[in-house]
Amino acid sequence: MGQWNETSPSEFILLGITTRPELQCFFSVLFFSTYLLTLLGNLLIVLLVYWDPSLFHTPMYFFLSNLSLADIGFTSATIPKMLQTLLSESTAISYSGCFTQMYFFFAFANTDNFLLASMAYDRYVAICHPLHYATLMNHKRCLLMAGIPWLVSIVLSLMYTVLASRLSFCVTREIPHFFCDIQPLMRISCSDTKLLQTLVMSEGLIDVSIPFLLIVISYVCIFYAVLRVPSAAGKLKAFSTCGSHLTVVILFYSTLIWVYFQPPSRNAGRKDTVAAIMYTVVTPMLNPFIYTLRNNEIKGAVRRVMSRMKKTLSEAEGQMLH
Repeated sequence: MGQWNETSPSEFILLGITTRPELQCFFSVLFFSTYLLTLLGNLLIVLLVYWDPSLFHTPMYFFLSNLSLADIGFTSATIPKMLQTLLSESTAISYSGCFTQMYFFFAFANTDNFLLASMAYDRYVAICHPLHYATLMNHKRCLLMAGIPWLVSIVLSLMYTVLASRLSFCVTREIPHFFCDIQPLMRISCSDTKLLQTLVMSEGLIDVSIPFLLIVISYVCIFYAVLRVPSAAGKLKAFSTCGSHLTVVILFYSTLIWVYFQPPSRNAGRKDTVAAIMYTVVTPMLNPFIYTLRNNEIKGAVRRVMSRMKKTLSEAEGQMLH
């Protein structure tokens, strides 16, 4: 490597998902449709929570609105650029654009991670300490439990981006991925990445393991409390309040662990791409459906908001007639 010229390239080439024209058209339509569903579904949740006072002052839905905001940013950091590489002949991304994309990707991903832990704690208090729920989950505490994940994620993502920007690149500028992620960049770098790999693994393990451990502990306590409920109907009701969140947790962490907590390999690109599609495209799209399909409170909020909109429109029409 000593004979190679170490540089900071002006741009990188994203190899994307596929180079086959017939598949590029198919994936373009598929991911564009998925992106629209993600934006509409998550935006609907955010608007409903902030327009309906009963949802806004319910901790679970307050956290859900923050999770939806993070999912909108999460997908917007990656999918538009992926669609551009599929639809155009140019698959280049500028040096600054690459690390900007990496920064926002890590910021929103970490926010998702920490918010899932906050939501698990909320479910733990609701089921294990129902009599103290209103006191323990007051609005001030909810603001802290939602605000701290955003703040911590901003700081951590800046650290990851600064570390990655110190890498040198000698021969190839081709990133074997559809967005700028730290693992593919380390694979094409001619720098000694052992220290960076250790730092990313150890810091990443802390970032992911602490929220994940809190989620596991919360659910162990929840399951233990539910098992002591005498009636089957009571057990089913308690489990139903956690089912949506638990489904999202399993989808998010299974793919995240697959990509970031396995030994680095230069042949892991395609497997990582498939797993990355799961947590950057599929999971954010499914979240609104998982949380709302069988949720009577969300359906009730939709009816209330629609009723208020109709009332507002009718009043506006009445004023215009007069």
